[in-house]
Amino acid sequence: MNVAIIGASGYTGLELIKILINHPTFNISYIANSTGEENVQELHPCLKDVIDVEVSKADANEVAKVADLAFLALPHKTSMSFAKELLNLGVKVVDLSADYRLELETYEKHYCPHEDKEHIKDAVYGLPEYYKEELKSSKLVANPGCFPTAALLALFPFIDYIDTNAQIFIDAKTGMSGAGKGLKEITHFGHLNENCHAYNPFKHRHMPEIQEKVKLVKGVDCQINFVPHLLPITRGMLVSVFATLKEDVDVNKVLEEAYKDSAFVRIRNTPVDLKSTAGTNFCDIFVETNEKALFVNSSIDNLLRGASSQAVVNANLMCGLDEEEGIPIIAYVP
Repeated sequence: MNVAIIGASGYTGLELIKILINHPTFNISYIANSTGEENVQELHPCLKDVIDVEVSKADANEVAKVADLAFLALPHKTSMSFAKELLNLGVKVVDLSADYRLELETYEKHYCPHEDKEHIKDAVYGLPEYYKEELKSSKLVANPGCFPTAALLALFPFIDYIDTNAQIFIDAKTGMSGAGKGLKEITHFGHLNENCHAYNPFKHRHMPEIQEKVKLVKGVDCQINFVPHLLPITRGMLVSVFATLKEDVDVNKVLEEAYKDSAFVRIRNTPVDLKSTAGTNFCDIFVETNEKALFVNSSIDNLLRGASSQAVVNANLMCGLDEEEGIPIIAYVP
C-alpha cells in the first residue's frame, strides 16, 4: 500500500520515514514539505544511502494520484486545510497535529477557528488501547498529543476508583525534541543544559485534551491539574499522576486487567525510566499507593509512542493490518 508523508522536515516527519522504510506493507510513494525541490537525503543527511526519494512541495491532488493514505506531520491550522482536501479526494489521513483531537468548542477555545468543521465528527482519537474498533473503520485519525498519551494510559484504569472531588495532579517531564526543530530561547544549549523548568503550568494545551478524553471515555467530569517540565535531554517523557482513591483497591490487579491484551503497554514492578522506552512504541507503567494516595508513573518516547510510531499503529489498524506490523520495539539502551 502506498503512503505519503506530508511535513517531512521536522522530527516527527523524520521518525515516520525511519519507521516506514522497513514497514512490510506500507511503501513510501510521496514525501513533501512546504518548499520541496530537494532530495530526502539532503533534507535529512542521516538518510544518505538509505532512501532516495525527491521531496515535493505538498500538493493534495498529487498525493491522491500516488497514495492511499497520508500522514500529516504539520502544525495545527495548516494540517486541517490539507486534511480536508485529501479526505475529499478519497485519501485516508492520520493527522499528527491537534486539529482533530478535540471537540469543536474546546479546540477553538485553546487553538484557533476551525476550517474543517464537517470532518471533526468523523475523526477517531488514535489511542489504540481505547479506540481500537473505531480505528479499524476510520478514514481520519487524530493522533493524540504526547503528554495526553502518557497521562491517559496511566490514568484511565483508575478513574472509577479515584475520588474526583479531590484534586488530580499530573507532573510531566519531556525531552527538548517535543518543542520541535524551530529555534526557541528555552531550547538553546546555554539555557537548557544542566537545567530544568516548568512551562505553561495549568495553561498547557494538552490539559484540556486530557480532561476531555477522561470525560468522553470514562464518563467522568473532573479537574485535571497538569504541569509539564522541560528536561535537558533529546527524547523521552516521564509522567507522574497523583490522585486520591475512594476506597482500598488492589491497584496492581486493576492495572494488569486493564492492559492484559495490550501489545504496547508494559506493567513494571519498579518506577519507570526514560531509556527503557526510548526508540520504541511501548508505554511502561508503574503504580503505588500510600493508604488512599495514588501514584501512577508512565514513560514513553515522545517522538514515537507520543507521535510517529503511534501514528503507524493507527494506520495499521485503519488498513486491516496487525497493529504490531513494522512497529519499533527495541529500546535505545544504553
